[in-house]
Amino acid sequence: MKLDKLYKKVIAIGIANDSRGKKAIQKILDEEKEKYKNLKKDDIDYYDKDRLFNPFSDTRILNGNTDMDIKKIMVGIDIGVGELVLAYILNRDLGRKIDLIISHHPEGHALAQLYDVMKLQADILADLGIPVSVAQQLMDQRIDKIERRLLPVNHTRTVDGARTLDLPFMCIHTAADNCVTKFLQKKLDKESPSKLKDLVANLKNIPEYQKSARLQAPPKIINGSENNKCGKIHVEMTGGTEGAKEIAEKFSAAGISTLVGMHFSEEYLDNAKKANLNIVIAGHISSDTLGLNLLFDEVEKEEKLEFINIAGFERIRRSS
Repeated sequence: MKLDKLYKKVIAIGIANDSRGKKAIQKILDEEKEKYKNLKKDDIDYYDKDRLFNPFSDTRILNGNTDMDIKKIMVGIDIGVGELVLAYILNRDLGRKIDLIISHHPEGHALAQLYDVMKLQADILADLGIPVSVAQQLMDQRIDKIERRLLPVNHTRTVDGARTLDLPFMCIHTAADNCVTKFLQKKLDKESPSKLKDLVANLKNIPEYQKSARLQAPPKIINGSENNKCGKIHVEMTGGTEGAKEIAEKFSAAGISTLVGMHFSEEYLDNAKKANLNIVIAGHISSDTLGLNLLFDEVEKEEKLEFINIAGFERIRRSS
């Protein structure tokens, strides 16, 4: 599979699993095209043209010829210079023939733009019945904070390593997070666990969470008792990074009783406790792995690929 084809396929899968729907995504892309048409000549050179067809600012090819053939991929939840050097040694000394390295968490200009994808969260909140003006204002404040936090980050470091070692490098973030969010929300809506202990047991039936539990990092209730009723469950796993901590009380007002997420900060948890929300952490690395596996399952319907697992990732295929 050509790298460009893989990239376009990943984007298409991310869009298909996006809670906003294809029409809303197309509207975003149309607005981006209009914005590009109206750019001043001096600004065109600085514009990221992938935005014209890719709505996920944190999913990008970071290094490599888009026309190259991809058969074997090293995949990790996090890829740093150390993992890149390992790939280089495996190719040079052991003949592993790794064609591409994929990181789930963004690097390079995808990391620099991470804040932009957080706009997705405002749309999700509005769909839950939270007034769109409230959702947007709370998220705008959080987005500004994340943007400022990213400004001093040395986001080119790992990409420079890939370029120096001549290793093709890509990151897949929100496109994969959309997959795990849709999968879990659909599963929990269908199976409708009664109590929090049932919800945790439900998660432990999923191979990625089973593995994590064996490694002593199981799904865990962090607010509420195991016999608490779940009520309405919302899966909070996409949109770049954690949303505004003030959102917790808005979830409660919208009728949500239980949040299921990858991780929650202490500030967010404190607000959730005040709002009397049940909170279940499914797991960070395990949820990221599940999202990537669901995405790769779709990619491999077209062409099988070989995987080398690293940095928390394990390729687990599901039968069709």
